Amino acid sequence: MKETAWKWLSDNESKLIETSDKIWNLAELGLVEYKSSEILAKSLEENGFKVRRGVAEMPTAFVASWGSGKPIIGVQGEYDALPGLSQKVTTHREPIVQGAPGHGCGHNIHGVSALGAAIAAKIAMEKNGSKGTIRFYGTPAEETYSGKMFMVRDGLYDDVDAVLSHHPGSSNVAGIGSSLAINSVKFHFHGVSSHAAYTPFLGKSALDAVELMNVGINFMREHIVQEARIHYVVEDGGMQPNVVPPYARSWHYVRAPEREQVDHIYEWVLKIADGADLMARTTHKVEFIEGVYNVLPNKGLSDVVTANMREIGTPEYSKQDLKFAEEISTTVPREDKIEELRLSKRPGWQGLIDEVIDTEIMDPWDEGIVWPGSTDVGDVSWVTPTMEFTTSTYVLGIGAHSWQVVACSGAGIGHKSLLFAAKAMVGSVIDLITEPEVLKKVQDEFVTRKAGRVYKSPVPKDIKPPLKIAREQAGYKESQ
Repeated sequence: MKETAWKWLSDNESKLIETSDKIWNLAELGLVEYKSSEILAKSLEENGFKVRRGVAEMPTAFVASWGSGKPIIGVQGEYDALPGLSQKVTTHREPIVQGAPGHGCGHNIHGVSALGAAIAAKIAMEKNGSKGTIRFYGTPAEETYSGKMFMVRDGLYDDVDAVLSHHPGSSNVAGIGSSLAINSVKFHFHGVSSHAAYTPFLGKSALDAVELMNVGINFMREHIVQEARIHYVVEDGGMQPNVVPPYARSWHYVRAPEREQVDHIYEWVLKIADGADLMARTTHKVEFIEGVYNVLPNKGLSDVVTANMREIGTPEYSKQDLKFAEEISTTVPREDKIEELRLSKRPGWQGLIDEVIDTEIMDPWDEGIVWPGSTDVGDVSWVTPTMEFTTSTYVLGIGAHSWQVVACSGAGIGHKSLLFAAKAMVGSVIDLITEPEVLKKVQDEFVTRKAGRVYKSPVPKDIKPPLKIAREQAGYKESQ
């Protein structure tokens, strides 16, 4: 079955690359990935999948299914870009459109690696007469509004037996580290305007409340777990200095290794906001944007993916690929590359300082490590066994969310990473469908790691996906 699936992927290599490049060129922001999501959904439909569009009240979210009965194995794909990272496939900074979005996390590859795996699995299962269901989850807005969070809350993952996805990276590994849980929230403070010189005593400054709240949070930092992270921006601080600001707004991220820790810190932050009102004589409203869980790792799924990567073998790069990689690597100062490698905690990272691409297939080294980022994959991992592995898509030393990642994601090294990942994913899907004992081991580990804890969505039912905010950020007019 694997040979059938891998042959289909090899035979359709150019079509998959073309699809990835189309999404790369579109570079649509979260929740407005209208064309990108439709490209994936239509391709699945054309290959025999039944597609439900607009799930979880998000126009760009969809679920595609093929087959029947158990096991149900899910693959998931992302396709949102990042603002301000428009970039040509060049080895120097050169935007396509200045200030426009770009795929600085390689989500054009993310969605298509899962697309290829889903279709190849279907082809192999049909030929072999295997029973089971392949399900593709089209998941929007991972970067900003955590689309999977709403999909999990609405029960779309409740019956799936395991889920796989691939994320572009700088190493070939099915990691088993965790991530930080997070709440994203905006505080809207309301005061009273007045002339800041003549009658400041008549004013109530909403900006004062924002600043006082931030002072309180900064004093709080000493007394929370050291792995926690709180960051904020002041989105609106008033119009001009001679008017006491009647309105101000701040946007905060609260992160910690466990969901319960985020909940505790968040409740404290809410009380600090109340205190700011008392001091500034203002009022405020809380706008909850998103809340996601930390990732629950699964070593069993890591073993399956790692074995498949090794069976396939890492890609062979052309001279053109290597020339591109070497040239773009010179845009990163040596000391920055060393720090990026050190941060990875990869065994033997010192030996990679003078390397350009990591071609090894590593055993996971991050058991027990909590990585400082956050992802809505965490919510999926608390309702079903989940693995998101990485393959070498961009050169060593480059950090995600950069113009260099945009360039690599549209270049030959990105294309080879895509195909390698699709083959590793479909091989793993086939193992889970045809080897019940492997799937049982994975599910038993899932139960053990949950340790009796129950997933409860941190997002209240009355919170809807922020479609209006997303459209405004993307520059859409209401008539569009």
